[in-house]
Order: sequence, then C-alpha cells, then structure tokens
Amino acid sequence: MSVEIEQSCTRSGDLIQLVGLSHKSFIFTLADGGEFHTHRGVIKHDDLIGKPWGIQIFSHNGSPFFLLQPSLPDILKNTKRATQIMYPKEIGYILIQLGVRPGTRIIEAGTGSGSFTTALAYAIGDNGKIYSYEAKEANQKIAIRGLEKLGLTKNIEFKVRDIREGFDETGVDSVFLDVANPYDYLKQVKLALKPGGYFASILPTMNQVTSLLLALRRNDFAFIDVCDISQRFYKIEPSRFRPTDRMIAHTGYLIFARSVTIDHDLADQKLLKEIGVLGIEDEKPSDMEDFVEAVEFIEEK
Repeated sequence: MSVEIEQSCTRSGDLIQLVGLSHKSFIFTLADGGEFHTHRGVIKHDDLIGKPWGIQIFSHNGSPFFLLQPSLPDILKNTKRATQIMYPKEIGYILIQLGVRPGTRIIEAGTGSGSFTTALAYAIGDNGKIYSYEAKEANQKIAIRGLEKLGLTKNIEFKVRDIREGFDETGVDSVFLDVANPYDYLKQVKLALKPGGYFASILPTMNQVTSLLLALRRNDFAFIDVCDISQRFYKIEPSRFRPTDRMIAHTGYLIFARSVTIDHDLADQKLLKEIGVLGIEDEKPSDMEDFVEAVEFIEEK
C-alpha cells in the first residue's frame, strides 16, 4: 500500500477511495487483476490503474464514483473498531499540543482500535518512533492488522502490558494515555518523559478529569490545560448558507500538561500557582487569614 501525494495517476499497490452517491465511500488497495464488488456494481482494478486522480468512473452497472486519494480523516473513519475511536477533531489538536513532528518519540497507551496510532504514524515521519501499549492483546491485534494494511507499522513497537508495571522507554518526547484511570500511572509517565516533555489524556467524565488534575499537581506537572472541542458544519448552498442540523459536539475532555522539575523549597509560589502546579487546596492558612482580614476591612469601610 502506498499513498504518495506527488503522483498524478494511480498505480498498483495504491490505497484508493471511491466516493459515490450519498457520499458512500470505499477504501481499498489496488492490485493487478483484482476486482472490487459492491451493491453498486463491480469495478475491475485494472480499469483504475493508470487513471488520473479526481476523475469520475463507473461500475459495470453504471453506478458513478469519484476516484480519489483517501485523506487521513477518511482513513481514520474507515478504521475497524474494537473500541471507541477518537474523532479527527480531537486527534489533530492533540498532535499539535503534544508537539508531534517528524522524529518525535512518543508513548501511547492503550492502542485501542489504532486510529490515533495511525495519525501518529503519519506525523512522526521516517525517523520518529511510536511505543504503543495495550492491556488487551485481542484489541491490539485488530489495530495491528489495520496498520499493516496501510503500511504504517515500520516505526511502531507494539507491547501488550499493564502499564502499572511501567514503560521500557526513557527520555521520550511525549506520552498520551487513553485509559480510564490515567491518574494512577503518572509516576510511570514521569519516569518515561524527558524533562519538559508533553503529556496528554482524553477522558469522558468530569470526575475522572478532576482526579487527574489533582494527580498532575502531586506529580509536578505544570502548564495544565483542559478543553473540549465541538465541530459544526455548514450547508454549502450560497443562497441557504446556515449551520447543518447536526454537529459533532462534546465527545471527551482533553487534558494537557508538561513534566517539570521543581524545588518546592525555593520555587516562587505565585509562579507555581500560575502554571497550575499549586491550587486552592495548597493555599497556606496564613494566606487565607490575610484574605479574610482584607475582606472584613473592606466590609467595615
């Protein structure tokens, strides 16, 4: 399988996408002598090989399709699901926030269906490395098969392990945890990350988020952010331009932080509070007493 943006015509071994009526999409790999069978007709691979991208083609019964190179979002939406997959709207933002680029070394746990692993493999280039941990071997096998079809396993090490036992790697650039209880593994994350390295997680409930926020503070993570991402599409008719009736709204909380080294005896407390290392629960009683006295003084005036 290959996806080369520069080429203008299809070749045997290319991953292609056929998009038909009602935006029905099919993604598969071209092979000499192959045939693609669908309820909309049969298409011979040989009739597609050597054709320019972006043209309209027809099945044996006249059903129309456009011949395209699949985009990464199309590939992710086509991922076979063993678990709930992440949406492109989250994946793109996470990649940016984790500083993922060619050459990045990153740990992810768990592998799940492999949608985030796929996006990482596209982003890290030839010199990057992904260390993908998963507790359930059956789930990881499904992800591996999907990634093998895309030819993206070269720079990925798959490991079946409970990450409570720790990670094999040290000095990695980033760690992403897609697990139910990331707050239980921050000591392991800390040992694996390089100083100043990036951490991120995705969680479905507020209770999990607040537990993670407290754990991040206890383990000297700073520059903490939490957000969610909503995506709204618009009708493409100029005379009826308005939002579509449905949107992809909240699908999870995204939590980001950086691993830092802090001497708590010497560190500036105000700065620690600004970067999220200290919170309300860390305020000294004397500070609160001063605050109460100030409020009482104002009220008296």
